[in-house]
Amino acid sequence: MSASNPYYVQAGRLETRFNSLFGKLARFGISLAGTAELSVRGRTSGRMQRIPVNPHTYEGEQYLVSARGHSQWVRNMRVAGGGELRVGRKVRTFSVTELTDPVEKAAVLRAYLEKWGWEVNRFFQGITAQSSDAELRAAAADHPVFRITVAR
Repeated sequence: MSASNPYYVQAGRLETRFNSLFGKLARFGISLAGTAELSVRGRTSGRMQRIPVNPHTYEGEQYLVSARGHSQWVRNMRVAGGGELRVGRKVRTFSVTELTDPVEKAAVLRAYLEKWGWEVNRFFQGITAQSSDAELRAAAADHPVFRITVAR
């Protein structure tokens, strides 16, 4: 996709309802396969926006990957520079660094797809954990990746 028209797959009505359910479960302490509720300040409204995410650990670091592409939470995260991850009463405040190196992103994406591919492969336009390094690097521009640094 071009810079003026970045890749993004908007959730349908049913997916929005499921996301709402998974977010509420995480808020109440029930994490399905490692999900958490992300809160990030809206770039125009200033209000906290919430969405369920799949935090991913790779080589000892934590990441957030946007399977759907340049979504609203991604755009908000770029402006806010961080947010909160919640599972029940455990809330972790964090800052982020967006990965820009396609080689580094490809390695994180491969590991992410190994764990979460069963849920997110449909957003990767045929790219899977078994895809070549070149294919993953080519797909990297469509899927923002943020390294999380948890506040101490």
